[in-house]
Amino acid sequence: MEILNYLLDFILNLDNNLFELILDYGIWIYAILFLIIFIETGLVVMPFLPGDSLLFAAGAFCAGVQNDIGQTAELNLGTILILLTLAAIVGDALNYYIGKNIGLKLLNWKFKDKQIVNPKYIEKTNKFYENHGPKTIIIARFVPIVRTFAPFVAGIGKMTYRKFIRYNMIGGIVWVFILVFLGYFFGNLDFVKKNFETVIFGIIGLSLLPMIIEIIRNKYIEVGI
Repeated sequence: MEILNYLLDFILNLDNNLFELILDYGIWIYAILFLIIFIETGLVVMPFLPGDSLLFAAGAFCAGVQNDIGQTAELNLGTILILLTLAAIVGDALNYYIGKNIGLKLLNWKFKDKQIVNPKYIEKTNKFYENHGPKTIIIARFVPIVRTFAPFVAGIGKMTYRKFIRYNMIGGIVWVFILVFLGYFFGNLDFVKKNFETVIFGIIGLSLLPMIIEIIRNKYIEVGI
């Protein structure tokens, strides 16, 4: 629970937290951001890290953010795009490798009588594959939770690495570039700065929209509408 509370606080105060991290850690902030994106996409047991909102916030800081006392925190746009795209691609590749080599065993691992990998998430991801095929690797980038499990399930399902890496690279580039540039161009607008928490939740909501549409569509199909 403490971890979840910390993550929730981090997301709700992402602008302030990231501002302080940039000032406190300087150039090391790039390594921190790389690790967060890498872990969220690469480790199937860590799907709750703030991928979408973090990319948007990082984009905003690439345009420079100033606090009330005149301090400025700024990230380099080119460095952020390259490093976080690399983190997204390498993270998915690691997740695929884990799924392919120990995926079936990992599904049975338990901690305090609870499965480490939630079967519901695997089921949701499998449905995505049924509807979208290999393109799931790209589409899932914009869907929290499913994003983390898509490469894992691809590995279990024995998708060839040659096919996987192609979709992985396209998805990683599109995901990072879209959200970072959205933050870069819109993150410092007065309305966004004054309603940053609302905007972050809006981004998360939009990310969940494809999954919600699929669930509703499948429900209609089930009842024969």
